[in-house]
Amino acid sequence: MSRVETSRLIGRIVSGHGVASGRSDGSPYPAGTIAMQTPVFRQAGLDLSDCWPGTINLSFAPLELRLKDPDHCFPHLRWTDLHPPETFSFWRVDLVAENGQQACGWVYRPHPETKQRHWQSSSTLELLAPRLNGVKPNSRMEIVDHRSRIGLVDGVRLRSRLLECLKFRVLAAQQSFFVSTEGEQRRVWLRQVWPEALALDDGDLEAVWSQARMLYVDD
Repeated sequence: MSRVETSRLIGRIVSGHGVASGRSDGSPYPAGTIAMQTPVFRQAGLDLSDCWPGTINLSFAPLELRLKDPDHCFPHLRWTDLHPPETFSFWRVDLVAENGQQACGWVYRPHPETKQRHWQSSSTLELLAPRLNGVKPNSRMEIVDHRSRIGLVDGVRLRSRLLECLKFRVLAAQQSFFVSTEGEQRRVWLRQVWPEALALDDGDLEAVWSQARMLYVDD
């Protein structure tokens, strides 16, 4: 049986929108979104009653996060009448604050494709945890994932290098290149030519392919 490695990532705490905790004066959710969502999550099978009703925002900029295999995924949960249902995923992690405090917590991820307000950077994790005293913006925090499902990539560098990698192939083959790398064949091709780019998600790859078509295909 293969041993699952533990991933340890250290980020910097940044200020959030104040919507999760209800601290934002302009929020349509005075009680805070976490307090409103917690009963819905409990009904779906996840008890967050030990967590403070707000998020810790942990930035890894300029690197971008890649997450897989959540402990819980709740599709299309309706928790408010102000917008359509959202999908949420959660990862169980251990947290170690710069001042030495430790706690078990959760990575909390409203899926961006279903989230209509308060966009979150792909470099930032939202965390749910018991109240941690003395944790403040610009301090560091480590997250420990014992199943190594949370990783970081240099997305800007990868996208730029991939676009350059495509340049001469597109110039030589034109539209036939895009036909041969449609759908699942795109990752098959990358696996053979440049596996490092497989760290990019499908949205990133589609954006690079679209840019390559615009830049390198003859009119």
